[in-house]
Amino acid sequence: MAFQSSDRAVSAMLRISKLTDYATVLLAELAKQPSWDQRVSASDLADATGLELPTAAKILKTLARSGLIESVRGVHGGYRLAIAPEAMSVAAIITAMEGPIALTECGLEPGLCSRESHCGLRGHWQRIGQAVEQSLTQLSLADLARPAEASKASALRIKTSFNPDLKQADLKQGLASS
Repeated sequence: MAFQSSDRAVSAMLRISKLTDYATVLLAELAKQPSWDQRVSASDLADATGLELPTAAKILKTLARSGLIESVRGVHGGYRLAIAPEAMSVAAIITAMEGPIALTECGLEPGLCSRESHCGLRGHWQRIGQAVEQSLTQLSLADLARPAEASKASALRIKTSFNPDLKQADLKQGLASS
């Protein structure tokens, strides 16, 4: 990552695309329906989320191809979640939109990086990538669909899964200060 002075933009490598961000918004809207498997039209989803219809339609088609949502044709058609929001991980959403999660080329598979034979960091980057993916796997669409205040407990749950030494007092302090 290249960090620059505060008056200049920060270049971030660890960033999801706008389409992936919009995908989470559309999926959260589907998850908020009275019944998670209720069908909603692409135009209703676009209206509810403030996205342009062509953008929403493109994302919904990608999500349907991945199996995260189902498309039902006809007069009473639309899109619906293929699995319960609690069972759909953020990692699955990112993978559906962007492909495998990896922070570096060498994190995907051997031989993709031209410097691999001269670099001793591959194993470290793989470990870091696995930790990021594990965090994203522990977060569900249901977590994203909840208001931000209710999601603090989920964030603390993930934090403690990586640091079991955190005490209950630390958790309460973290929840109070968040």
